[in-house]
Amino acid sequence: MYHILVVDDEEKIRTLIRKYAEFEGHQVTEAENGMQAVEICRRTPSLFDIIIMDVMMPELDGFSAVAEIRKTCASPVLMLSARGEEYDKIHGFELGVDDYVVKPFSPKELMMRVTAIMNRVHPQNAVPKRNLANFEGLSIDFDARIVTVDGERAELSPKEYELLLYMVQNKNIALTREMLITNVWGYDFYGDDRTLDTHIKLLRRSLGPYSKFIVTLRGVGYRFETP
Repeated sequence: MYHILVVDDEEKIRTLIRKYAEFEGHQVTEAENGMQAVEICRRTPSLFDIIIMDVMMPELDGFSAVAEIRKTCASPVLMLSARGEEYDKIHGFELGVDDYVVKPFSPKELMMRVTAIMNRVHPQNAVPKRNLANFEGLSIDFDARIVTVDGERAELSPKEYELLLYMVQNKNIALTREMLITNVWGYDFYGDDRTLDTHIKLLRRSLGPYSKFIVTLRGVGYRFETP
């Protein structure tokens, strides 16, 4: 587990990164601008394993913030930017930035880059990590694509598994029928809502007592709801 400092003036970006980082078991501290990040790192220079820093921010841009942070903190830095100019990347690398991701980005790819950076910084810790999720007696091994219910393996069809995976990755979020169909079946889906309802029904049957986690939102869609 890593302690990540996420620095971005856009709350929705910080929330998105936090959601995916915490899903993978990491701890997240947020800063809404460069000045705040500098102050946090000045007070606790060895607290963070890695810093995810936006470039374009008011008061103090990301590059200037990294330059200040480097005076007291040696944590690796991954930069985020809405721009992809070569100059920005070169400038960032000259400051000692470890990687550079252009917005909009894939949260999953971002977390993979975080892991890659940490494996380079601490190669002795580069051990394959099982990507698991547990909800009471329901266990999901995302790497092996295995779902167990009270210790017994559940036989899910590929679409049932993909549907469960998407819902778990967005747990406690209301998912419309359109969102589910688009993200599980794809944009070229030619079926209708009944196809989704049928797979939800089959998935609930496969999950047994833990089908309770799949909540129907009348007129909207579904939500994978956990405490």
